[in-house]
Amino acid sequence: MTESIRRSGEYEYENPQGPYAQQHSYSAPVNPEWPPPPSYQPPTATVAAAAPAPEPGPAPRKKRSRGPIGLLVAVAIVAAAVGGGTAYAFQELTGKDSVASTGTTANAVPSSKKGDVAAIASAVSPSVVEVRATLSNGSSTGSGVIITSGGEIVTNNHVVSGATSIKVRTSDGRSYTAEVVGTDSSKDLALIKLKGASGLKAASLGDSSGVQVGDTVVAIGSPEGLTGTVTSGIVSALDRDVTVPTDENQGQGQGQGGDGQWPFQFGGREFNGDTGSSTTTYKAIQTDASLNPGNSGGALIDAAGHVIGINSAMYSSSSQASSSSDAGSIGLGFAIPVNTVKSDLAKLRAGSTS
Repeated sequence: MTESIRRSGEYEYENPQGPYAQQHSYSAPVNPEWPPPPSYQPPTATVAAAAPAPEPGPAPRKKRSRGPIGLLVAVAIVAAAVGGGTAYAFQELTGKDSVASTGTTANAVPSSKKGDVAAIASAVSPSVVEVRATLSNGSSTGSGVIITSGGEIVTNNHVVSGATSIKVRTSDGRSYTAEVVGTDSSKDLALIKLKGASGLKAASLGDSSGVQVGDTVVAIGSPEGLTGTVTSGIVSALDRDVTVPTDENQGQGQGQGGDGQWPFQFGGREFNGDTGSSTTTYKAIQTDASLNPGNSGGALIDAAGHVIGINSAMYSSSSQASSSSDAGSIGLGFAIPVNTVKSDLAKLRAGSTS
């Protein structure tokens, strides 16, 4: 069947095969005086053959949303990267003081330097301070350990007991005024806070439950006012029952105004003077690292640079000899385990004055 279409008396189109041919087939011209139209040539440059449809590829993988699990993984990676800086970073981000304790944190000294006294001293000395307390009848000199960058310091109760004013000097020579936040005479601990301090280096508090006899330890403090003195030794014994006075008048043997000795009892005997009638007993770490008057409140540190105890008592033969040449440490020192300190922090921060 042939279809013909005549438009405006011009050309006649025939469509023998359908609509497509209708657009491209010409019949003879209607007016014989007109020249014949050019023969139809299908376009080659402007009309391209339809490209075959591409084969469907694999379905695109859906992007996982960053939900709680993804966030936790990211936090874990960041924590692993910052290592020992985790607690400090948390404090800076939140604006709150946070004790730098161990657990998942890295060692305070590089693993390759573990047990190296020089490396331990370099890492921890900035966190140990000298504490000078003015008393009604003289002065008391001891040490303290910085536990937050904002200036919280742990020391012995007997160092600041009865103080009318407290001055603290850091390892770089800066001087601050401090006030007592809380005390616990039953554990011979005190928490003081520096005024106007920030950016201090906090010590990393370790875990004293893992301490073993024979472990290498380093002591840092201010014996006789010699700030930043470093000594070393080993853990000589654990869980020693050390009895010390709670009466503030008996707790001033740390420099001018005292006999230079800190009295305590052990095994039913008194050392370095009369402990008085008001006493308390605690379990202590014994060490042969040299401790002298003024070391009280300073740090006892393990091989990785973590504080494992607060030095608190030492035996000196000067109380039993008339010659001053016999004064000094004979390798019998005692420290309050750091786990005792950590368990007492909430009470001290609450302002307890027991």
